[in-house]
Amino acid sequence: QVQLVESGGGLVQAGGSLRLSCTASGRTFGSYAMGWFRQAPGKEREFVAGISWSGGSTSYADSVKGRFTISRTNAKNTVYLQMNTLKPEDTAVYYCAARGGTLPRFETFSYDYWGQGTQVTVSS
Repeated sequence: QVQLVESGGGLVQAGGSLRLSCTASGRTFGSYAMGWFRQAPGKEREFVAGISWSGGSTSYADSVKGRFTISRTNAKNTVYLQMNTLKPEDTAVYYCAARGGTLPRFETFSYDYWGQGTQVTVSS
């Protein structure tokens, strides 16, 4: 069992930055690929970024490529999402998720554990 807790959300002006963190319980964090997803009101949850268990492979949605960076520190059981040049359309609840396996995937059903989410609001 893995429990995930996100933090770092908040209100920021367009063009600003935020850094989200997701800390996992358990000793096997390093064996999970991790993903960040987001869900805006009235929309489906969508993939934002993913990272392999080792941190050596990352993937991004086209909408955030070049602005967001995912990273992880296995010794701290934590995955991060650095978000720069934020836009109003980035406003959503952001979730981290863990899946058993080497590489992240885009589909929500591929993930075994989810955090409770953290709100990110970008004002124009």
